[in-house]
Amino acid sequence: MSENRDNNVVSHFFSHREEDFEYAPFDREMAFYESICSGNMEFVKMFAEPLFCEGCGTLSRNPLQNMKYHFTISTALIARFCVGSGMTPEQAYSLSDVYINRADECTSIVDVRSVHDEMIEEYTRQMRILRSSRLYSKRILRAVEYISEHLHSRVLIEEAAQALHITPAYLSRLFKSETGMTFSEYVNRRKIEEATGLLRYSDYSDLEISSLLCFSSQSYFIKIFKKIMGMTPNEYKKKYRLPAYKDK
Repeated sequence: MSENRDNNVVSHFFSHREEDFEYAPFDREMAFYESICSGNMEFVKMFAEPLFCEGCGTLSRNPLQNMKYHFTISTALIARFCVGSGMTPEQAYSLSDVYINRADECTSIVDVRSVHDEMIEEYTRQMRILRSSRLYSKRILRAVEYISEHLHSRVLIEEAAQALHITPAYLSRLFKSETGMTFSEYVNRRKIEEATGLLRYSDYSDLEISSLLCFSSQSYFIKIFKKIMGMTPNEYKKKYRLPAYKDK
């Protein structure tokens, strides 16, 4: 119940803030592809545009066929970005074939949009698995997956161990052995990775990012950020924020 409530709060937070954002189209598009390639589903949802939105070219006078053409372009681009980020061409293009064929069989625009959402989520999920599976055993991979899915809440080793059906002590030893970090150090590093994206691509304040990622306080968030990144969030923002946000 608590987890569902936390997820609802996060969703509301993102949607509420989205209403006030203005993104440069190219910056937003690049952020969208980067989010898929990094396996970051929250950012994918944040930066995704509806399939065939305002400003997109009309490729067919038939609305349904037009939507299918745009679906094919979107899928092809995502596949190529994923290949560039390490997915094998065989896997990337096999997925694209599956989803393009599914879209081709759709009989309504609503169905095409639905398949498009599924396609984006599947590429993002596969990229998240790919990034983790290069480094870890299956058990730690599951722990990493658990952490990724709970970045916007408090991530406790006891709850992660329970989800994996092992003891916290065993998970702690295994985590340190394979990652070189303690469980809490890894969680903080993943949260800070998430924070860097928010600092680059949005106008969230330090306090808002701290709350969104469930740090105990803004000062603790700044302390952990500086420890990991070698600079404060404000310094990072000044150095790396995209041009579209420099003057905000």
